Amino acid sequence: MNQIITQVDAFTDTPFTGNPAAVCILDIPKSSEWMQKVAQEMNLSETAFLVRQDDGFNLRWFTPAVEVPLCGHATLASAHVLWSQQHLSADDEARFYTKSGVLTAKLQGDWIELDFPVNHSQPVEAPPELSQVLGIPYKSVDQNSLGYLVEVEAEELVREMQPNFQLMKTLPVADMIVTSIAKSGSEYDFVSRFFAPGLGINEDPVTGAAHCCLAPFWRNKLGKDKFLAYQASSRGGVVKVYYPGENRVFISGQAVTVMRGELITFC
Repeated sequence: MNQIITQVDAFTDTPFTGNPAAVCILDIPKSSEWMQKVAQEMNLSETAFLVRQDDGFNLRWFTPAVEVPLCGHATLASAHVLWSQQHLSADDEARFYTKSGVLTAKLQGDWIELDFPVNHSQPVEAPPELSQVLGIPYKSVDQNSLGYLVEVEAEELVREMQPNFQLMKTLPVADMIVTSIAKSGSEYDFVSRFFAPGLGINEDPVTGAAHCCLAPFWRNKLGKDKFLAYQASSRGGVVKVYYPGENRVFISGQAVTVMRGELITFC
């Protein structure tokens, strides 16, 4: 069969920046094996698969290596495709049924707001190899369901660090967010990067799910609810974050379609 597939750059309004995701809107459900093979073929950090339901869409996300329970940028990309290809009208809420519960998205001008579950972190003892893995000093280490959350002293350290990914894979938890407060005078409140060799992705360009962890972390430190954040990968991306202190985080980003075509499959 032939399957339409759209590639979207998420958390950006500029093509070839942000985080690319592939989006497949399926007529009928497909097997996990088939979806994993398509994700391997696309070789992006995430490929999203949607199937329409009565009041929304079933949504699943696959890296080239595994299925993941939550992905922000591929959800943003999926919502963008639903509106830009007229599967939904601009006034409609996008409603997704996922392994992380019901997620929703709203179109707000040029931005898409995602309603996601918060992910709290707890302080943990740093693994002894952490400094060698990072190649830079760190201030604190917390842990959440996504991995370690490591704070460092300055934005320049976040931007310039070159982790040892082979050594990172040997840690008790192989995935981590590294973050710092933004430099003085910046338009951003904090910066971050996300490394996930345990998921088959050395570095994810822009990670919505990581900001579900970063929101409560920086709310506690900065005493505010709204943030403008920058994920400082080589592609880079901007994330608006609103966390009022309850169990949901509101993450907003922009998105742009960069490619659309047919996936010709034989299984």
